[in-house]
Amino acid sequence: MRLRHIGALTAMLGLLCVPAHADGSRDISRDTLAPNDGWASDAGGTTGGSTADDAHVFTVRDRGELVRALDGGSATPKIIRIAGTVDANTDDDGDRLDCADYATDGYGIGRYLAAYDPRTWGSAKPSGPQEEARQASAARQAERIELAVGSNTTIVGLGDNAVLKGASLQLKGADNVIVRNLELRDAYDCFPVWQPNTGGLGDWKTAYDNIWLRGATHVWIDHVTLSDKGHTDHVEPTYFGRNYLRHDGLLDITNASDLVTVSWSRFADHDKAMLIGNGDTATGDRGRLRVTLHHNEFESVVQRAPRVRFGQVHLYNNRYVVPADAHDYRYSIGVSTESAIHAENNAFHTPGHIEVADLVKSWNGTALHQSGTLFNGYPVDLLAIYNAYNSGSERDLTADVGWTPTLHTKIDSAGTADRAVARGAGAGRLP
Repeated sequence: MRLRHIGALTAMLGLLCVPAHADGSRDISRDTLAPNDGWASDAGGTTGGSTADDAHVFTVRDRGELVRALDGGSATPKIIRIAGTVDANTDDDGDRLDCADYATDGYGIGRYLAAYDPRTWGSAKPSGPQEEARQASAARQAERIELAVGSNTTIVGLGDNAVLKGASLQLKGADNVIVRNLELRDAYDCFPVWQPNTGGLGDWKTAYDNIWLRGATHVWIDHVTLSDKGHTDHVEPTYFGRNYLRHDGLLDITNASDLVTVSWSRFADHDKAMLIGNGDTATGDRGRLRVTLHHNEFESVVQRAPRVRFGQVHLYNNRYVVPADAHDYRYSIGVSTESAIHAENNAFHTPGHIEVADLVKSWNGTALHQSGTLFNGYPVDLLAIYNAYNSGSERDLTADVGWTPTLHTKIDSAGTADRAVARGAGAGRLP
C-alpha cells in the first residue's frame, strides 16, 4: 500500500515537469491510474512500476532483453519500455522460430489427424503417442512465448509503433500492474488439441491469450491494441468439420482476478475476445472479478466482448463495429452465471442481418442493466428488445444487477463516445 501512495505522490509531482523522449513524445512510463478511473482505482489504486529505481528501468528491443527485464515475474518495482517489434517466437540468438522448430517426438498434423479421426477414434479424449508428442511440442512453444509478469510492473510501448508479437503475457497472482500504448498481436498456438466432446461435434482447443489475468489484482490496461494480425483464424483449414483455431482470448480475466480497468483499447479481428470468469462452478469468484471497461473498440469480434460470470462489470462508452461481410458474428455481451453487468452509453454498428436482440447472449444469467444504447445511430432499449425476442428460448433478464457504479470517469453520451473512441482507442493514440 505504501508503494502506491508514494507512486501517487510521484505522479502528482510529475505533472509539474513531464519528461519527454528524444522523439518529443511524452514519457508515460511513470504514469499511474487516476483516482476514480474504474475498479482498478479502488483500495489504494494502481501505480505499476512507477516507483522503480533507475536500475530497474529497461528499454527492450528483443525477446531476450524482455525476459531479463521481467525477471521471472519478480515483484521488484520495474518499468519496461518496448521499442519497435519484439517477437516471442525467437531463440536465444534472436533467430525466428516457426511451428516446425517446436515440433518434437514425431508430431505431425497429418499423423495427429489420422490418429484421432472421430470416425475411427470415436469420442474418447485423445491419448497415445501423437497426443503425447503434441503435448511435448506445445511445451516447447510455451517455454518461449508464455512470459510471466510480476507485481509492481509497468510495461509501455515507446512511440507509436511498439509491438509485442506472438507472446502471451501471464499475470498470475500479480498485483499492481500497468500495460499501456502497446500492440499485442498473434498469440499463435502451433499445436491445438482436439476435444471430441466439446459443443456436441467436438472442437479445437487453443492455449494462449495475448494477456491472461489469473488471480491478478489492481491491473490497468490502457491504449493497447490486441488482435490476431498475421494469422487470422478465418483463413485456417477445417479439420473434422471444425475450424482449426489457433488463438484463444485476446484478454481473459479469470481465477478470482479483481480490480481491473481496461480503457481506450482496441480489440480486433478475433473470435473470443474477452472472458471474465472461467467457470460456472468457480464460486470462489464471488465478490471478485470487478472490472471496468470504458472507451474501448471491439471491431470484427465474433463473441465475448465480454462474456461475464460472477463479476460486477461496468461497461460504458464502448464502440462495437461488426463489418458488413460478417457472417459468423454470434453476440457481443455475454450474460452468464451470477454476472452483474452495468452497461451504459455504448454504441453498436452492425450490418442489416444483425438485429438488436443478437447483441446479447445469456447462459444462466439473470440480470443486465443497460441505458443509453445506440444501435446504428438510433437509441434502443437493449434489454427490452432482448427479452421480447428471446423469451421463447431464454429466460428474461431483469434490470436489477444489485449495484451502481461509483468509480468512473465522465460518462459521455453514446454518440460522443463513439466518435472519440473511433479517433483515440488503441496503441499509438495517447493524447
